[in-house]
Order: sequence, then structure tokens, then C-alpha cells
Amino acid sequence: MKKRLYKSTDKKVCGVCGGIADYLDLDPTVVRLLWVIFTLAGGSGIIAYIVAAIIMEDDPGYIDVD
Repeated sequence: MKKRLYKSTDKKVCGVCGGIADYLDLDPTVVRLLWVIFTLAGGSGIIAYIVAAIIMEDDPGYIDVD
């Protein structure tokens, strides 16, 4: 089965870092820390996060019950 990149249900903001961590089989905390480092190293992390949050699809197996 082919791996797909989706936003994760393990959300802190939009689920982008959790989705990337699921795709790469990493701990979501590690991905979040790397994202913070990229953001502090020049601000490109903020723009990349916003773009990823817009482009990435929600996990099709996730049902939001609010």
C-alpha cells in the first residue's frame, strides 16, 4: 500500500507536524522541535507551515465530533 501524507489527528495547531511525523515514522515532538528551529533560524518555518496546512488533506480516517 502506498503511503500518503495527511494532517494528523495528533494536533497541536493544524496537524501538519504530526502528519509529517506519521509519514516519516518519527516522534511528532521531534518534528515539532525541528520546525521551531527552522522558524527561529530565519522565519521560513512559519511560511512553510501555513502552506503545508493549506495544501495537506485531513486524514480520511479521522472523524471530527464537535
